[in-house]
Amino acid sequence: MTTVLIIIAGIIVTGFLAYAIVNFIPKKLHWIISIILIALAAFLVYKINFEILKPIKFNKEKKIKYAKVINNLKILRDAEVAHKKVIGTYTSDGEALIKFLDTAKYALTQTRNVPKTINVGGGITKEIEERVVDTIGYEDVRAYFVGRDYKNMLNIPGTDQKFKIEIGEIEKIAGLKAQVFEIKVDKALILKGMDINLVKQEKEAIGGEEVRGEYIRVGSLTEVSEDGNWPPFYDKGDKKDSE
Repeated sequence: MTTVLIIIAGIIVTGFLAYAIVNFIPKKLHWIISIILIALAAFLVYKINFEILKPIKFNKEKKIKYAKVINNLKILRDAEVAHKKVIGTYTSDGEALIKFLDTAKYALTQTRNVPKTINVGGGITKEIEERVVDTIGYEDVRAYFVGRDYKNMLNIPGTDQKFKIEIGEIEKIAGLKAQVFEIKVDKALILKGMDINLVKQEKEAIGGEEVRGEYIRVGSLTEVSEDGNWPPFYDKGDKKDSE
């Protein structure tokens, strides 16, 4: 819209100057007007290019900022999943979560079938196989976070603030409650200092190749989910690493 207004204003001003040159300005001063027109044309070209390139530059810088934030959210998500697997619950204590990654261990198990004789009544017995799970060792949870900066995962990149972890329970089926967690950050905080109008548009994004909504988020307090709301674009590096 701004670009269109600039073009319209340029056409009006150019038309006015052309009319003034023909009707009011002496011929000996036409060279001065020519210089003014050339300068005006150069200014309009610059402004139009600037307005065209501004959203392109914004999107490029935005993706760099988002990628850093999403990387930390992924580490936090994986840490919460590990905590629930070992302890049985999610946690809202970020510092305790870091300590957990430093000290916790996964139990390594092995499943085997053991023959067992049971009495089915009347002096009759029956041979069955009972599944038994044995713990055969332990593995550091930290081993799954090698090369990932989990010590700083609570920091929101590009800001002086930290992520807030929220946990809760939801009941999707009567009598059956599920634990949930959510970690989110306002896009405006991440994009602070950038074009206000473009930030406003960004917070209204509905999906596609964009992060949906006002926040960058992982998990949910309203549904059972450990997913983030970002598009697959931000997970491409993860696929390469897993290969």
